[in-house]
Amino acid sequence: MTEADDFAVNGLCVRLGGREVVRDVSFSLPRGCIAAMVGPSGAGKTTLLRALAGLVPSRGRILIGGEDVGRMPVRRRARHLAYVPQGEAVHWPLPVQDVVALGRYPHGSADPRRLGAGDIEAVDRALDEVELRPMKDRRVTELSGGERRRVAIARALSTGAPILLADEPIASLDPYFQLSVMALLQRQARAGALVIVVTHDIGLAARFADQILMLRDGHLAAMGPPNAVLAPPSLAEVFSIDAYRSSHEAQPVLVPWAMR
Repeated sequence: MTEADDFAVNGLCVRLGGREVVRDVSFSLPRGCIAAMVGPSGAGKTTLLRALAGLVPSRGRILIGGEDVGRMPVRRRARHLAYVPQGEAVHWPLPVQDVVALGRYPHGSADPRRLGAGDIEAVDRALDEVELRPMKDRRVTELSGGERRRVAIARALSTGAPILLADEPIASLDPYFQLSVMALLQRQARAGALVIVVTHDIGLAARFADQILMLRDGHLAAMGPPNAVLAPPSLAEVFSIDAYRSSHEAQPVLVPWAMR
């Protein structure tokens, strides 16, 4: 791993409402990796992801290739980091294609109706990735919750940022699209991106992620490959569960099975 590829977080802390929600989190990840951030509800996963995106005030340092993200101009930072929020509300009846085209704003394309050839190609490619090209002219307010999630993912992909932060991207999706989106994120990583995804689905995390970041009470309780971090002692201590383990087609199968 070279410094140019490194995404490093050093001593990150976030205080909200007088309470420290994220406490002294440090880790480093290379591009070409998909990392799943897991942990019980209230562990600080969403707050940490928002801090990485620069959306909440934090202490500590976030570095891309040794450069402090906090000192980057906003538009430049947006070209490095794309963010998919959790449960994003939709208020304007814009066509799907126009919403996805908003991802090109960091590149100077402020008007979805006046995109350059490269912008149009990026938008079309993102729509194809989430299987929404046939719906590109539909108003986003007419879509189901799961379809809107895929629009949000496509908007982030259209940015072309080398680092993708996704908060519960498979929430509200049926099993087909849960698998489709996780496979898409894995493809993005294999193509050279760094993907950090928050998920409650430890089974899909075990199958698709290269690294697991396990949070508990605002701190990083464990980090490493899925088979090491999602081991019985950690699942018992952090999640208070036992899990069924097996393999299928040379891939791990992990199913939450019983409360402890």
